[in-house]
Amino acid sequence: MTTVHGTMATDRPERYAKQLTSHWSERGPVTDEDGAVVQRWETGQVLVLRPVDGALDIEISVADGDDAARFAQIVKEHLERFGTRDELDVVWHV
Repeated sequence: MTTVHGTMATDRPERYAKQLTSHWSERGPVTDEDGAVVQRWETGQVLVLRPVDGALDIEISVADGDDAARFAQIVKEHLERFGTRDELDVVWHV
């Protein structure tokens, strides 16, 4: 698996974690694991959203050989679109 980590500053991290996983509810099951919202897509991608004080920590994983950068961009675009009024910005840590 290839994993990419990111952060999005927000005072409502729980809201955005729930909104994103609800939006993608048909992609795969969502569970709460150790304070994180985890969605395992039927196609193999894993999305971990961890609300912390003042931010949403984001972790995406894809199978080796899949395009992690593309999946990361899709997650970024969706979160930023949901938070347009809050001017959200997802920053990926390379």
